[in-house]
Amino acid sequence: MAALKKDLLRFMSVVSKLKSLKRTGWVRRGVNNPEHVADHMYMMAMMTFFIEDKHNLNKERCMKLALVHDMAECVVGDITPFCGVSKTEKIAQEREAMEQITSLAGQKVGQELIGLWEEYEAQTTAEARFVKNLDRFDMILQAHQYEKNNGEAGKLEEFFDSTKGKFDHPMVNNWAEQLQEHRKTSGVDPRTTSTSEYNGTENT
Repeated sequence: MAALKKDLLRFMSVVSKLKSLKRTGWVRRGVNNPEHVADHMYMMAMMTFFIEDKHNLNKERCMKLALVHDMAECVVGDITPFCGVSKTEKIAQEREAMEQITSLAGQKVGQELIGLWEEYEAQTTAEARFVKNLDRFDMILQAHQYEKNNGEAGKLEEFFDSTKGKFDHPMVNNWAEQLQEHRKTSGVDPRTTSTSEYNGTENT
């Protein structure tokens, strides 16, 4: 029992590193005071509250997937395509990390956590694909907020470009379209205004 409690504390200590791990994409682009991985996962989990019965999705499972999908980063860090690590190697590193992490959580919880991670990586369920949509949407929502807050229209356009045509869930696609329209009307879209015209004071 003592050993189990010790492992549980180790699990919590390791996973809590996500609260201080800055997201690589924002660091690479020089964003001041960038969000942490835990911030990103929390926001995604909050978005699952908007799932309705008509979407035919398991809301609880989506929430769990959102909270687990980047868990391996507390060990391997936030690896992006710009880090020089192949997709195959990235998945291998993250799988090894998840095995280490979940071994501390006890058999029942550990199996659930790694099962959720595997489900998200495989993208074979409607829930996993929906959460992938949330992952992409939260990224552009955060990019919009950084551009707005810093008065730097278009600085993070690459993040928006990387998601074009990739939202395949109607609700999230609608959110993305509304966000793009908001960028235009609020003066954050560089195609409709210059950086100097944007005052960065409007609330999202």
